[in-house]
Amino acid sequence: MIQRRSLETWNDAARNGLGILLALACGVLLTQFPLADTLLLVFLFALALGTLGEPLVGLVGGLFLGLFRAYLQSEVPQIPAQIGHLYVALAAASWAMRGLAQRDLRVPHPPLLLPLLGFVGAAWLSLWSAVDLMGYGLPEFAKWIEMLVILLLVAERVQPRHLPWLLGALLLIGSFQAGVGIYQSWLRGTGPAHFQIPDSDLYRAYGTFEQPNPYAGYIGMTLALASGWAGSLIVQREKGAKSALLTYLLVTAALLAAALAASWSRGAWIGFAAAAATMALALPRRTHRGLLLLALLALVALLLYAAGLLPPSIVARLTDFAADLRLQDVRGVGITDANYAVIERLAHWQAALEMWRDHFWRGVGLGCYEPAYAQFALVNWPYALGHAHNVYLNLLAETGLIGLAAYVLFWGAVFWQTWRVTRRTSGLVRGIAIGLLGAWTHLAVHHLFDNLYVNNVHLFVGLLLGALTICGHARAVHEHQA
Repeated sequence: MIQRRSLETWNDAARNGLGILLALACGVLLTQFPLADTLLLVFLFALALGTLGEPLVGLVGGLFLGLFRAYLQSEVPQIPAQIGHLYVALAAASWAMRGLAQRDLRVPHPPLLLPLLGFVGAAWLSLWSAVDLMGYGLPEFAKWIEMLVILLLVAERVQPRHLPWLLGALLLIGSFQAGVGIYQSWLRGTGPAHFQIPDSDLYRAYGTFEQPNPYAGYIGMTLALASGWAGSLIVQREKGAKSALLTYLLVTAALLAAALAASWSRGAWIGFAAAAATMALALPRRTHRGLLLLALLALVALLLYAAGLLPPSIVARLTDFAADLRLQDVRGVGITDANYAVIERLAHWQAALEMWRDHFWRGVGLGCYEPAYAQFALVNWPYALGHAHNVYLNLLAETGLIGLAAYVLFWGAVFWQTWRVTRRTSGLVRGIAIGLLGAWTHLAVHHLFDNLYVNNVHLFVGLLLGALTICGHARAVHEHQA
């Protein structure tokens, strides 16, 4: 008891001391630096102070700053592009120090821990013969370690009653990114020439990602979370859903949907369509009713298409790539302006398969697709895009059959646990689980066309995995009480 009181006294003194230092630092900065720089430094210092008080603050702040990585790298090089990782590290250190100081450092064992460790182990195995361990392998491996730490931290710190606040903060970050994208596309009136939407004066939205497709993937996952949660609240409104929360979710979903449309990313559109179908299937408690709802939505979509009520530009965007999609060798295919993007992607898929054939079991090393590409590049396609633009082929090339199998098993466990939560809970937790199911579906389908583990989106995925763990805990409590 005495030790605990001494620790609390020390913590109070530390917070007071840091508060005084912050006030003094603000005073000095106001006289020495421009206002914008001063506000930024004060924000970063306050975020660090908040992280020491509550590690979850560092995780959310790290995500917000982490999504600026590409923007900082290209536009503001004087600020470290990976600043978001500093706050995630500070959050983990704060969590560990609090536990050690109280002699109560608890490492949780959520159900997803073993499947995730299985993939981490397979990824580590692939690095034993990595093409470029230091430059590419270890940085990519660090992403999965970071996701593991975030999962454990959220599982230990968050209680089910706090879950809406955590996810509300994540949706707020998504709304900010959506607002940036809407401004870029609809309000600014200019942008990079290659981002201009054909036959229009509009430009594709890309937020702080500097690329529309991964931006759209992040927006689509966030939209699935918001819309699935909102849909569940609408269905269960008579059971006491709060109108303020529902309004927040609907406004957020509207912003995100506008940004998704402005991204002009067909991969993200297809991913969200699959997410909407999955959430429709999960929304009714009885699976056969979900199938009927899914069939009804499909019928409405077909009728709209048959009646010509869908915008022709969107229909063309979703279907024009099919003419050039093929599963044969693309080395002899003629390249035109119309098919360039599709054939380039197919060439990178083919290179990934060649890497796998050469490194069947362990691959060329996690993260090493780009440095290995020159050895397997097709004629006319000497330059690597950074990854294969298909996560499954990319992992097959980088981690071999062992790594891809471990990855599929991990995400299979994630989907199974999420589905079980949607069947066995009610209220807010069930709504969150339906939104998470949509987010996972979007990620899985969009990964057929791109890689969303870029620009620190893996931090977002890690936080959602932690949220799923809390939903599972709430389910266990619900079943015990029942």
